[in-house]
Amino acid sequence: MHSAWTCNCGVDVHAHVIPHDFPAYLGGTAPGGWPAMAPAHACHRQVMIDGKNYRTVSDKCWSPSKRLADFNEMGLGMQAISPMPELLSYWLPAQDGAQLVRYLNEQIALMVSESSGALVGLGAVPLQDMDLALKELDHLKNRLGFAGVEIGSNINGVPIGDARLDPFFEACAAMGLAVFVHALRPTGMDRLVGPAALQQVLAYPTDVGLAAASALTGNLMLRHPTLRIAFSHGGGTLAMLLPRLEQAMSVFPALRERVERSPTEQARSFYFDSLVFDMPTLQHLVQLFGDTQLMIGTDYPFNFHEARPVQRIVQAGFDPRVTQQLIQTNGLRFLGLPTTV
Repeated sequence: MHSAWTCNCGVDVHAHVIPHDFPAYLGGTAPGGWPAMAPAHACHRQVMIDGKNYRTVSDKCWSPSKRLADFNEMGLGMQAISPMPELLSYWLPAQDGAQLVRYLNEQIALMVSESSGALVGLGAVPLQDMDLALKELDHLKNRLGFAGVEIGSNINGVPIGDARLDPFFEACAAMGLAVFVHALRPTGMDRLVGPAALQQVLAYPTDVGLAAASALTGNLMLRHPTLRIAFSHGGGTLAMLLPRLEQAMSVFPALRERVERSPTEQARSFYFDSLVFDMPTLQHLVQLFGDTQLMIGTDYPFNFHEARPVQRIVQAGFDPRVTQQLIQTNGLRFLGLPTTV
């Protein structure tokens, strides 16, 4: 095991934003799913969706100063911030979704501008309508100067490996925008026994794994070789699915005809965050996907987050070069930022 990391220079690519308020709906009756905020206790507020408390959150969700105050203990120097996934709102009517994510993106831009370079924007686009999504993507890149975009692990049930999403990925690759894939409204909830929190705990990594697998069997990276795409929660179940997929290539001719290059080789062009809460699992992911593809992810500032991500990586016992890559270099490369800072 190597000595403790001595600089606060970690780059966190997985952290979320909820604004202090949401805009009133411009029109008649607000559609189902339009969010609102309500006061809670002390410095907390409640995200209200369809009249119910979706989540109680603290001011760390919208206050750059409160967020940056935690950087020292976490070992961070930079954090990419993206909307709480439920706010991606693909299920809203397209124009309404476009209005909401434009507001979110402007709020993220304000936080970035107040952070003296410590925060980087990953915005949202209304992928339920490709034309509107591409318009907002241009806004993210050319007006707001964001490093990339966050998308769900499925778009109203459409897997990200589906060719219908090609115009979006083509545009991201052309603009040099990073794509961060986060679990959203996952499949399989009917198979879980226990409280609602199991959606985050168990169903999220399952949906992320299936999303990444769809990108492999859909040959996404072969069509867009310069795309920088990352999967949250360590890629979820993908690490366990990949050996089965490789073996199946030699068993099922239809799969061999469909998948144009080794799934493992393709997967090693994806990025993954380190948010797996387990040292042996992190070591396995680095061995499987390569030491250039893993980077810090925390899910900050929600309760279920990695409080000391740099410490977790240091304690995994990688050599100093690999430790440096996981803590800083890979995240900077994914975000399209200079890797020497």
